[in-house]
Amino acid sequence: MIASKKNNTKQNLHPKNLHQGRYDLALLCQKHPPLSHYIYEREGKQTLDFSDSGAVINLNAALLKTHYNIDHWQIPQGYLCPPIPGRVDYIHYLADLLQNCAGKNILDHAKVKVIDIGTGASCIYPILGQRSYRWSFIASDIDAVSVASAKLIIEANQGLAKKIKVIHQTDAMKFFKGIIANGQKIDLTLCNPPFHSSLKEALAGNKRKRDNLIKSRNSAAAPVSTDKLNFGGQQAELFCQGGELRFIKSMISESQQYADQVLYFSALVSKSEHIRSLKKYLNDIKVQDVQVIKMSQGNKISRFIAWSFLNTQQRQDWAAQRLCK
Repeated sequence: MIASKKNNTKQNLHPKNLHQGRYDLALLCQKHPPLSHYIYEREGKQTLDFSDSGAVINLNAALLKTHYNIDHWQIPQGYLCPPIPGRVDYIHYLADLLQNCAGKNILDHAKVKVIDIGTGASCIYPILGQRSYRWSFIASDIDAVSVASAKLIIEANQGLAKKIKVIHQTDAMKFFKGIIANGQKIDLTLCNPPFHSSLKEALAGNKRKRDNLIKSRNSAAAPVSTDKLNFGGQQAELFCQGGELRFIKSMISESQQYADQVLYFSALVSKSEHIRSLKKYLNDIKVQDVQVIKMSQGNKISRFIAWSFLNTQQRQDWAAQRLCK
């Protein structure tokens, strides 16, 4: 981890993360002029109202254009708009996981094949993974609008169509069935699960965020626009029966059917209290390796859990034979 900087609003990001320190808003506005409409001055510095969905969407578009050569990116109204620094951190730590398997050998990242379960309308993980490491992706989602949106993004940007395949998962109870073909080898799977257990819980969570933002605003700062708050998301993005824990356990259960076809499965875990139960569940089905990798974005701590059914030698052989130069 890097040492935190004074006034660094995104402390302790992965060392390879491009989004250290404060955003260069002048550069971002130059690359994406619509962003300038959302900038205001606070305590002598230019900033954004991160509660405003329009501001966050245009910030994402500017970051993607400036740092990832993505000229066309937009999402349907009401769908989740993911913060890019935290999302690309997941990608960088997954790359570290592969490098650990490769040891001193040099990875050829262009050979890496990844599945994104629940890619969303933004298709953000495949975009970031492809542009950062040249990985190839299969991006799946159960929501038809998300699938259509992801396909539009892929088709609109040079170099993505040959590297990212978007699939509509028609069976909402399955994660890998219909996505991983017989005999197909996949190096990584990733997922950002819905973490609420009901619509009521999801709405309550959004209300807490909204109230905290409004409470934290200085009266001299730009007002919070309550009709444009950045707390969107469709039902499949926000909640599922049993919440995050049940979702990930179901994924783990199904992953057993693909034990020798995938190097590492993984999923973000928003609630740290779920880790113990997940590790026990993985131990019960005798996986060979479980890793919980913590990530930090300023005051926010997140984590993902990764598991492999292959032993150390098998993982090293996998990397040497499939992924190294």
